[in-house]
Amino acid sequence: MMDQSCIVGVGETAFVRGSGRTVLSQVAEACQRATADAGLVPSDVGGLVLSGNKVFSEALAATIGMDNLTYSVSLHHGGANPVAALQSAAMAVTTGVASAVLIPYGWNGYSETRISRGPDGGSETVAASSAEPVTGDDTMSAAVLNAYAPMGVFAPVQFYSWLATRHSELYGITPEHTAEIALLSRSNAQSNPKAYMRGRPLTLEDYLASPMISSPLRMFDCCLETDGACAVVVTSAERARDLPHTPVYINGVAEGHPYPADEFESRADIADIGLARAAPRAFAMADVTLADLDFAQIYDCFTYVVLLQLEALGLCGTGEVGDYVSGGRLRIDGELPINTHGGLHSEAHVESLNHVVEAVRQLRHEADLQVDGCEVGLVTGWGNFAEGSAAILRR
Repeated sequence: MMDQSCIVGVGETAFVRGSGRTVLSQVAEACQRATADAGLVPSDVGGLVLSGNKVFSEALAATIGMDNLTYSVSLHHGGANPVAALQSAAMAVTTGVASAVLIPYGWNGYSETRISRGPDGGSETVAASSAEPVTGDDTMSAAVLNAYAPMGVFAPVQFYSWLATRHSELYGITPEHTAEIALLSRSNAQSNPKAYMRGRPLTLEDYLASPMISSPLRMFDCCLETDGACAVVVTSAERARDLPHTPVYINGVAEGHPYPADEFESRADIADIGLARAAPRAFAMADVTLADLDFAQIYDCFTYVVLLQLEALGLCGTGEVGDYVSGGRLRIDGELPINTHGGLHSEAHVESLNHVVEAVRQLRHEADLQVDGCEVGLVTGWGNFAEGSAAILRR
């Protein structure tokens, strides 16, 4: 599949808190913007790759006018979905199953599903924590509701604090190391007019003073909760040559799943994360190395998740990430700028699809905070209990 498909259109809604809109309407808007950006109309697109069950293909196709739907699939890897979706879209257009594929994602992550709303505000985990034991095929939910929630553990910040605690105690990671991720994300967002945190700078003193949520993760180690949607359009490399924008080639892409993927505590190694399995395959497909990267958009639901992924990618050795992130290496003027749009921490939480949108704009040389002359970039995804995905994109 190397270089046989391209991202040719991107679009998004405003990123807000309290959209007052349905998820379907926001996803439809993002899809219409992405198809228009590609120089297409929805009837030119035959495929949909969806994330989870926020919207359904039949409803979306009818809403935006996709009257020739030939391929639809839904992925269930949480925040790893949108990057993994590039693999499915690439397969569909490369084999001719669909002439072009839309990858959308949207949600009311603040107004409907944030954890702090409790049982009446869409937090299914909290609402069901005292119910009868959960059984069935969704073993991840069963693990959370039957084993974790009765002990008071029901939120992602608590799950990931297990990984952070283990790693920090083994390797001496300090708050100043995790702060670097939060600070660079907030700094980058100041150049992004779409970023929810634009105009709200963050200092190290602010970070250190923020309340502890689940040790060692503070408030500013946590990503945003926002409403909004994004979409991208994938088509064949041949067709992309006739469309308006510089094509962005899907150079290499892969997904990876730790074993077992649905539960932390049953793993032989709790530090086994999906990206460590996905990244080598993506780099091998693309026939590039880490040294070829001009930037990276790293999934950043929590600052510590970024640190773990940097090690999994091989940018530094295990336990060396504290030194690696020090000294501005990942800032916009460093050797490998990351999360140039502000990421989930400071632009918005749209799974990893806003990371893909930003990577495309970087490679078109249209970004608000542009990496000069960039040719090759990496996007990662992380979802559920450390499932992972990676895509190498090139101009």
